[in-house]
Amino acid sequence: MIRVLLADDQSLVRAGFRALLDAQPDLEVAGEASDGEEALRRVRELRPDVVLMDIRMPRLDGLAATRRITEDPSLADVKVVMLTTFELDAYVFEAIRSGASGFLVKDTEPEELLRAVRAVVAGDALLSPGVTRRLIAEFAARSKEPAAADALAGLTEREREVMALVGMGLSNEEIARRLVVSPLTAKTHVSRTMVKLGARDRAQLVVLAYESGLVRPGWLG
Repeated sequence: MIRVLLADDQSLVRAGFRALLDAQPDLEVAGEASDGEEALRRVRELRPDVVLMDIRMPRLDGLAATRRITEDPSLADVKVVMLTTFELDAYVFEAIRSGASGFLVKDTEPEELLRAVRAVVAGDALLSPGVTRRLIAEFAARSKEPAAADALAGLTEREREVMALVGMGLSNEEIARRLVVSPLTAKTHVSRTMVKLGARDRAQLVVLAYESGLVRPGWLG
């Protein structure tokens, strides 16, 4: 059973998400929060698998709450998915850099929301990959200059290649087809790369691919 915490200051939004999630045999709403401070408190109390976190909330916003969650080693297993009203919200790239595993726009299709929650727990793919690519491209283009290549010095040539493909938004299955290997082998390469770089999940691996200069926004086409 995947346990989800809903953090949004709009009760109607929480009610809609609750109705959708609780109707699934493998998902349940563990609790709710109406602001960032309460979300942080409830995460520590309930230890959910996933937090659906609104970006804009009173007292403590979603970005700050997410940063506190992802910086707490005791909450390493908790995945945070940011919720945003606008597809090109300027806060989303910063949210991923802060440790969020991905994001969803609030008007996403119900099936996409369910798929996203299950995917982030499995750690297999970024959420809303098409939108994620556009956002990362947009804000990576405005971010700092690429970090020194030394940051990737511990990676093998194949791991660099896999990291670049992850950065371009490819799933494990797509990476496997591109490299002519099995999906399990591709997943193993991704996992080893994340461990070597200390990346919390694929979303942070994408950010590192951009910040190291391994992937450039223009490559997305």
